[in-house]
Amino acid sequence: TAYDLPFLIAHCICFCSDSRVRGWFLLDSYLPTFFLTVVYLLSIWLGTKFMKNRPAFSLRGHLIIYNLGVTVLSLYMLIELMLSSWEGGYNLQCQNLVSAGEADIRVAKVLWWYYFSKVIEFMDTIFFVLRKKNSQITFLHVYHHATMFNIWWCVLNWIPCGQSKCFFGPALNSFIHVLMYSYYGFSVIPSMRKYLWWKKYLTQAQLIQFLLTIIHTLSAVVKPCGFPFGCLMFQFSYMATLVILFINFYIKTYQKRPSRTDMKKVPPVTEIRNGFHKDYFTAANGVLNNKKAQ
Repeated sequence: TAYDLPFLIAHCICFCSDSRVRGWFLLDSYLPTFFLTVVYLLSIWLGTKFMKNRPAFSLRGHLIIYNLGVTVLSLYMLIELMLSSWEGGYNLQCQNLVSAGEADIRVAKVLWWYYFSKVIEFMDTIFFVLRKKNSQITFLHVYHHATMFNIWWCVLNWIPCGQSKCFFGPALNSFIHVLMYSYYGFSVIPSMRKYLWWKKYLTQAQLIQFLLTIIHTLSAVVKPCGFPFGCLMFQFSYMATLVILFINFYIKTYQKRPSRTDMKKVPPVTEIRNGFHKDYFTAANGVLNNKKAQ
């Protein structure tokens, strides 16, 4: 009956998940993941209101430590995913959920850290809020952070090892995060900013990551190996949304050219701070962003 439906859903969540991950921190119930996501979204909304008439925080030291920590964690996950999938003899084209034995458990353990890293990365947005970099809090940014944490709760519960969601995509993403958070960390240090010319190529690398993951996912559709078809289709659809949003971001950020009117508004002399024109640069979690002269 309709009254039994909530009970059946709760029963399935608790007892239909993969037995290999039962009892793992945050996985037995969806409520903590949902609650943390709601807190994240409320923090953005309430935080921007709270900071509206207050001075921005610098947080340089906090950002250096945070970005270094996420870089190290991403490097660990990259190395461990490569070693564990090699140990299990994972097939690059398609890998099922049970054939690798103990190596599957090793993969699942590092993927738990991958899931947990997504709640750590909520701090990206919190730092934007505290530093009043509201232009960085885009739909793409919030959508990606909020959905990844929730998607990976589902992944860890039902498909904690095997094909694309569970080793190829996370390994690629961990590699990109090593580059990305290194960039963020370096850009907080004024003396390093002159060497950070590769932000555009970092965005290109992210797009290539999504496209490679889509190709890898579809390869398992063409030549199946027992990995759930619905999960493959969901991954393809989700990655497609990221490709669309990142292409839109790339075009707006790098392809836009200033008009003649904008060029005339640029003052001949601007104040220099830390070797940079304040009218051209701001730091948003370590990322330098060109903006129009005021």
